Amino acid sequence: MKNYQAGDLERLYEKAGVEEDFFVVYGFVTKELAALMHPRSGASWPAETTERAAALLEFVRQRGTAHPREVDEHFAHGRVTNYRGGSSNATTHLLGQMQYRGMLRVARREKGIRIYAAHEHGPGPADENERSLRIDALADAAVRIYAPLHAGGLQYLIRRLRYAVPQWQGEITAAVKCAKERLSHALIDGVDWYWPAGERATGHAAEERVRLLTPFDAVVWDRDRLELLWGWVYRFEAYTPTAKRMMGYYALPLLWRDQVIGWGNLSVSEGKLNSEFGYASGKAPRDRAFRRELEAELERMRGFPGV
Repeated sequence: MKNYQAGDLERLYEKAGVEEDFFVVYGFVTKELAALMHPRSGASWPAETTERAAALLEFVRQRGTAHPREVDEHFAHGRVTNYRGGSSNATTHLLGQMQYRGMLRVARREKGIRIYAAHEHGPGPADENERSLRIDALADAAVRIYAPLHAGGLQYLIRRLRYAVPQWQGEITAAVKCAKERLSHALIDGVDWYWPAGERATGHAAEERVRLLTPFDAVVWDRDRLELLWGWVYRFEAYTPTAKRMMGYYALPLLWRDQVIGWGNLSVSEGKLNSEFGYASGKAPRDRAFRRELEAELERMRGFPGV
């Protein structure tokens, strides 16, 4: 979204043409991409869970959309252990499972909370050939986002499609092999690199611009690739004990021209944006252009939450 500001996603969610779903990670995908992954099947549920899901689905259908709180007030399923090992509301947990299976979709968000609606996907692939085409299309979509990829990164990325299409996870190994055959490829300094066929990989001028990236941006998502390209180790430390953090709770990778050169930590207090920076080389670039562009990026950051 151009000129995106905090809160725009909630305000414009229903107009944005996106679905919340699990692709290679959980996030927002186009409706067309979501359709390639469904109908999605998973491990069989116990009879009791199946009955609960059916009752919950009917409850949501009757209301059109439903907030997890009102669903829980009606069913009160108790608590369960979530995948992180913590305790979660059992009704909220089941809603998430039903969304993953395609029985529900996120209609919108209110104060960050998912508001659910009943959902039915189109039919699955008609035959083996259509299934293979779907898997290849999903692999190509992932590569378009994250390329260029070294061989290990490509394999890791496509293998994550087992979460997108668990019903076809037995075919993911073949999908990796097929992707390597159709992608552009080069051996550079002993490393195999892959990117979409037909995409020009050289001759691009680097923008004279500073960008603070999220820790999950496609540029830095593959931590091994970051180290290969720029020679230093970046780590996301939100779950690292405070005393052991080297970069900060939510350190944002710092992109200058075509180099990730360090990281920044931002916070807002009393309506003011505060910033601290660290650099892989130990010091900031000395040229005036960097200082100018860093301030321009901080100004954009002030606009994001409206401070």
